[in-house]
Amino acid sequence: MDELESEIKVLIVKALSLEDLSPDDIGAEEPLFGEGGLGLDSIDALELGVALRKAYGIKVETVSDEVRRHFASVRNLAAFIRANRGQA
Repeated sequence: MDELESEIKVLIVKALSLEDLSPDDIGAEEPLFGEGGLGLDSIDALELGVALRKAYGIKVETVSDEVRRHFASVRNLAAFIRANRGQA
């Protein structure tokens, strides 16, 4: 498994206090938001954005369709972080 994806899964569980979930329970391609996935909501997205900024220097200014695609799954987040690391 990709190391960055593993780190993101741990960050999601810790940042969102998902105590009933293990990082291993999150699939890399599993939808993070809405039905059929983790079921995260917009408040979770804000908290996750703050955690990503602290951990990886990722700054998300506005929510757009592109940002939604980046936040769609752990794999997409990992690619977004690799492309934008340290641009805060």
